[in-house]
Amino acid sequence: MTDRIQEIVETLPLLEDVGGVCETAGRRLAEGDAAFLADLGIALSGRYASGTGIWQYRVVFDHLLRLLATTPGRGNVEQALRLVSGAGSPHRKPARYAASILASGQTPEDLAVVFAGRSSVAGAGEELRACLVHELVLRGVDVTRAPGVSGWATSPHWSRHPLGWLPLSVSAVEEDPDLPGYGAGGSSYSIPYGPSPGRGAGPGSAVPVPPFAETTTEPVAGVVSAAVVNWAEESNGRFEARTFELAESLETGAVPAALMALGLECLDGSGRRSGFSVWSCPPSEAWRALFAAASTGGAYNSGCHGAYGRLAAWRSLAGLSGSPEGASAAEVERRVRACAWFGFEAATPWFYQVAWDIGLAALAPDGRHLAVLAATDTD
Repeated sequence: MTDRIQEIVETLPLLEDVGGVCETAGRRLAEGDAAFLADLGIALSGRYASGTGIWQYRVVFDHLLRLLATTPGRGNVEQALRLVSGAGSPHRKPARYAASILASGQTPEDLAVVFAGRSSVAGAGEELRACLVHELVLRGVDVTRAPGVSGWATSPHWSRHPLGWLPLSVSAVEEDPDLPGYGAGGSSYSIPYGPSPGRGAGPGSAVPVPPFAETTTEPVAGVVSAAVVNWAEESNGRFEARTFELAESLETGAVPAALMALGLECLDGSGRRSGFSVWSCPPSEAWRALFAAASTGGAYNSGCHGAYGRLAAWRSLAGLSGSPEGASAAEVERRVRACAWFGFEAATPWFYQVAWDIGLAALAPDGRHLAVLAATDTD
């Protein structure tokens, strides 16, 4: 341990401003000393990671990882891997987080070291590799052809990994995913929820709704809500995931009336004067909202990042579309594209109406099965 690293380790808890430490790290990286950042992070982790989790340690560690992961170059990738593997990261799921940052800041060529069969750099574990594959897929990289990446990505040995269910290329449904922008100082996200101005329509005049029966089970609700459950478990959110079977085929024009008739908690108290609106949307719009909810989280959490956010979004689509358990990704996509999709919103007490509101409904091709997912969160 160098004298400078020792000094930082000893004085870090006493600092009211860690800007000087971050400036030192940036200067050393600019001088080509990426190893200093990894060494510093590992030393800080050895002293503070198992303790009370002082804020200075969390901020500095995150800054070091971001600097290494977003500054292009294979050497920086290698030192980022050293940092992730050699330190007790303050992040709950470090592999997911590191993969997201690396994919956003490095070229596939420089990331090939992560997939090397034998490397002097530790940290390239199976979880990080699996997450990185799908972070790259989401960014339009053909991982089946990328040198150094393709051999691992197309190998059958990781097919049993949860992420192995996902296809190795984006589908037409996965249109324009909202991915975070990373920098040394932080991240930026967009929140693509809600209808375009003037697109939503109210329930209109009374439309007969066929008799219906609720078919929601706990497993089905768990699949439908996969993309938004993090809002309830890790933030202030709540969700409603329910499925229904109708005695007769429901016309798409009657979906607003059906939503009002189902006894949904999220629409309790809604009506013509409550701002209730419904709009038809392509499945890509539904996926985009679900992916954002899963990958970036709600008001007080950071979600599960790109790879697992992609998986959670597809799980919710599978549940909403009525796809059978065990269906392949291709089968789920066919089912999703065959359904009629709707977004909805309502000015009811159930929705917080801050920035995190989702209302989605899917009508099966036969018109006799309707699935609904509503979610809301607040700061």
